[in-house]
Amino acid sequence: MTDPQPNSSAGEAVTGEAAVTPGSTPAPSGTTAPPSGPTSAPSGPSAAPSGSTPAPSGPSAAPSGPTLPSPAADIARGYAFTGPALDLGALLWEGECHPDAPVRIPLGMLNRHGLVAGATGTGKTKTLQLIAEQLSAQGVPVFLADVKGDISGVSAPGQPGEKVQRRAAEVGQNWTATGFPAEFYALGGLGPGIPVRATVTAFGPVLMSKVLGLNTTQEQSLGLIFHYADTKGLELYDLKDLRAVIAFLASDAGKPELKEIGGISSATAGVLMRTLTAFEAQGAAAFFGEPEFDTSELLRTASDGRGLVSVLELPAVQDKPQLFSTFLMWLLADLFQDLPEVGDLDRPKLVFFFDEAHLLFNGASKAFLDAITQTVRLIRSKGVGVFFVTQTPKDVPGDVLAQLGNRVQHALRAFTPDDAKALRATVSTFPNSAYDLGESLTSLGTGEAVVTVLSENGAPTPVAATRLRAPESLMGPVDAAVLDSAVKSSPLYGRYAEAVDRESAYEKLAAAEAASAARAEAAESAPKTAPKSGRSSAKGAAADAGIVEQVVHSGAFKSLARSMGTQLGREISRSLFGVRKR
Repeated sequence: MTDPQPNSSAGEAVTGEAAVTPGSTPAPSGTTAPPSGPTSAPSGPSAAPSGSTPAPSGPSAAPSGPTLPSPAADIARGYAFTGPALDLGALLWEGECHPDAPVRIPLGMLNRHGLVAGATGTGKTKTLQLIAEQLSAQGVPVFLADVKGDISGVSAPGQPGEKVQRRAAEVGQNWTATGFPAEFYALGGLGPGIPVRATVTAFGPVLMSKVLGLNTTQEQSLGLIFHYADTKGLELYDLKDLRAVIAFLASDAGKPELKEIGGISSATAGVLMRTLTAFEAQGAAAFFGEPEFDTSELLRTASDGRGLVSVLELPAVQDKPQLFSTFLMWLLADLFQDLPEVGDLDRPKLVFFFDEAHLLFNGASKAFLDAITQTVRLIRSKGVGVFFVTQTPKDVPGDVLAQLGNRVQHALRAFTPDDAKALRATVSTFPNSAYDLGESLTSLGTGEAVVTVLSENGAPTPVAATRLRAPESLMGPVDAAVLDSAVKSSPLYGRYAEAVDRESAYEKLAAAEAASAARAEAAESAPKTAPKSGRSSAKGAAADAGIVEQVVHSGAFKSLARSMGTQLGREISRSLFGVRKR
């Protein structure tokens, strides 16, 4: 019996010996056309391919290897796709690797979402790198969160060696060192990368409550504060704006403002102020402000047609897991509300890898989990695929897990009773299999995984133990100087590098308070007796008119009036997670 052999993947056919600036080499012949949308040449140590990059298409060639055992042949037939696909690796059966039985993911099924799971050290990061390379080669942009700081190597050609060559031979891979176009970002500019910021208004009350660790009552009060700011034109650009509004609404002057819709107690206001102060003391102020990051930057392609790999560098904020995981959710939610409905595409507009996904779900409220589920369910029709990356499937709630059509499960450990329980739970999430999954999942080596994906007609493929291909880019970080140079030379750096502090809620409330104090002082110093003559009365009236004219024409008054007029009857519209609609 023989089984289909796929065409070479786009990733393996790319050639290039050294990193060069993308755009300096013409687009490779045969490259699959990139998705429509804005195109920009990326910065960074990327290598433009010098050879051709054919996208797999059409029926696969017949294998040249020995006949497969019957169960393995049945599995191999499940991965014999006729359209463009990503090559993950080769089938493992009874300890033997079969390079003539490739395991693949149809390109059009990447927007049906997925899960990459496995214990620490089993190769999850390299799997992300492998998938990102092939997506980029086929014109699909990718977003990756680099928690440990070792994904920046995707921008540089890999280094050949004995291990790489041995793995390539085992899985039938024509390995060629290749770098891919990449852009590097950093939350708030902490660490190497183009700064990524969000305004407090755009971030919204639900996500802000998550990063602050608020309970339900406090979250509701924060939502009320956002509602007031939205309706009154008090822009919440940074954390000091939010603190100013909370302080005002808790003051004697501000309490009547929220009286009709419930108000906030002094105790709750105190908790919010203390939490914000502690949050700022941890350095979080840098993440909020302007210029706000435009998530459409993640949808770009390089001048040679390859998809841009956007890497969010997170090593500098590893100690703030709740913050960076929630920021990833903001990026996804912002994409969701901005992108139009497109239905099922032949290739995704973007594939978004959500690393350390368990941090997002830990301690999340039911409303928060429902919003995540709805986002994942609906964003597929906008052309975005989401892959959650974590240790075990049980880290992901069942309602979310049910939305994930593609699974790459690396090895699990079973050293403790909790490990054994997690193993049994993981096995139960797979369809019926010809393997003993309980045994297979504990005996997989590094760079091996159990795979099941959606076929071209949307049906699950048979479970396949797989030896994965070797990434063709550098499997490790690039030199710090090279990374810094890539960031500084990016056309986006000048747009986002410097923080901007425009007039917003803090300045407006401070100006209003100062004006109120000035009026009170003027009233106290005014004559207490009525003027004795009509002439004196006229002089007093003229003086009063002069004061009124000064106030009306003052910059603070004009700013407040303009803002209130702009917002009158038009509250800021918000979508899932309370994120502001643009």
